[in-house]
Amino acid sequence: MSWTPYYRGTGVPPKDRAELPKLPAPPPWRAPARQQETDSRKDPATTYRPAPGLVDAVNAALHLRRPLLLTGRAGSGKTTVIRHIADELDLGKVLHWHITSRSTLADALYRYDALGRIHAHNLRALNGKPRPDGYDHEDDIGEFVQLGPLGTALLPSDRPRALLIDEIDKSDLDLPSDLLDVLERGGFEIPELARHPKPDIQARTADKDGKHAIAHGWVQCTEFPVIVLTSNGERDFPAPFLRRCIRFEMPPVSQDTLTEIVAAHLGNFEDSATATLVQNFLKKLNDGEYVAIDQLLNAVYLLRGDQVPDLDQRQSLQDMLLQGLGRG
Repeated sequence: MSWTPYYRGTGVPPKDRAELPKLPAPPPWRAPARQQETDSRKDPATTYRPAPGLVDAVNAALHLRRPLLLTGRAGSGKTTVIRHIADELDLGKVLHWHITSRSTLADALYRYDALGRIHAHNLRALNGKPRPDGYDHEDDIGEFVQLGPLGTALLPSDRPRALLIDEIDKSDLDLPSDLLDVLERGGFEIPELARHPKPDIQARTADKDGKHAIAHGWVQCTEFPVIVLTSNGERDFPAPFLRRCIRFEMPPVSQDTLTEIVAAHLGNFEDSATATLVQNFLKKLNDGEYVAIDQLLNAVYLLRGDQVPDLDQRQSLQDMLLQGLGRG
C-alpha cells in the first residue's frame, strides 16, 4: 500500500464518477465483524501474545472460578485477553459490559420496559385481539424483559459464557461491592417475572435474537461464567472485592514484545522505518507518556517502508498518530 490522498480538501467530487477513487482496504484489525468471521487472520484474538505470567493467572482464575482483574495502561491488550480465552476454550461469543460512572448492577442483569408493555397492552385492547394462550388480561411480558450481559452470562448452560467487564475503575464507588453477592451466588431474581402467573417465561437475552426460558423469575447459572475485569489503575478497590478476584498487573512492554506484536498483526518487517517507529514508541513509554499499542499499529500500517516518501509529511503523520493520551 502507498500513501494516497483520497480526500483532497476541495469538497467537490469529480465530474466523471468513474474518476472517484476506490478507498483502500482497512487494516486487518479494522475489518468489519462479518469479514473477520470468514477470515480468522483478521481476528485480533488470533494475533494476541500473552504477557509473561498471564497464562498462569488465567488458569488460576479458571481453576478457582474467580474473576480475573487485569490492571494496566490503555492499549496494553487487557480487553483482548477474554477473546483469546473464549476462542481457545470455545466459549462462544464474548459478552461485553462497558462500565461508565452511570453504570448500575441492575442494568447489567436485566431491563424491564414497563412503558412499552403498557403501550402494547393498550394497543391490543384497542384492536380487540385477545391472547391465544388464555391470559387475555396479560400481554407477553417476556418481550419487555431484556437480560443484560451479566444476566445473560448467568443463564444455565453446558459450558460457561465469557464476559468482559471493561474499565471497572470508571464505576460508581459502590458497584464493585454490589457485584460480590451476584458473583458469589451465581444467580439473581427478576421480580417482574417472579410475580407473573406463568411459571416459565421466554425473555430476551444480550445475544442477537437470543431468548431463554426463565423459571419463576429466577436466573441461576450451572457454570460460573469466565469473567475478565479490566482497570486502568485509576482507583483502589475495596478489600472484599479484591480478595474474590485473581489479580494480574500487565507488565511494561519491551522492544522485543512490541516487535512481536507488530509482526503478528502486519507480518515480519525488515525496513528501518518500522524499526524506528517501534523505538520511538518505546521511548515515549519509557519517558512516561501515556500511549497505546494500537497507536503504534496505526503508525506502522501507514508509515512502514517508503509509503510516505515526503519526510516532513511523514513526521507530521507520526506526531499525529502517536499523540499522548493523558491519563486515559
